[in-house]
Amino acid sequence: MRAAGLLLTAAYLAFVAWLLLRPHYVTWVPAPNLRPFGTIRADLAMSAGQAARRIAEGLGLLAPLGVLLPMAGGRVHTSGFASFARTVFASLMVSLTLEFLQTMVPGQLFDVDALLLNTAGVALAHLLVVPPARRALRRRETRKRAAPPAEDRSAGARPVGV
Repeated sequence: MRAAGLLLTAAYLAFVAWLLLRPHYVTWVPAPNLRPFGTIRADLAMSAGQAARRIAEGLGLLAPLGVLLPMAGGRVHTSGFASFARTVFASLMVSLTLEFLQTMVPGQLFDVDALLLNTAGVALAHLLVVPPARRALRRRETRKRAAPPAEDRSAGARPVGV
């Protein structure tokens, strides 16, 4: 499972980098947003549908990392808080790296709100998926340990016709 997690994480990060680090040739580029919630406030001033779509895009862009990073770690028996903290911190660093790399691409700029939304999306995905999945994996392991091996179960059975 760890190898699959690492492969999927690498593939997803390559896709996100391709998506975000392409040049946008425009005649005018606004100043970078360094004020928290500035872009979110501007998005909320739009129509409800546009605002919801833009905020959902920010939340959803890196959200799969909330599941892929713990999967790549491969730890079933770990502290829930530690897993959450590691995942959120790693995604914050990935998002920060992407934002800084965007400043070197024509037409792209740094936006602190994208950093906030990307990290919040990862945190939400992690909280919604990882704890229930870990509980299910732990229960399966417990059942495997509790069940006697197949040969022990058949040892107590009587042969048919005796």
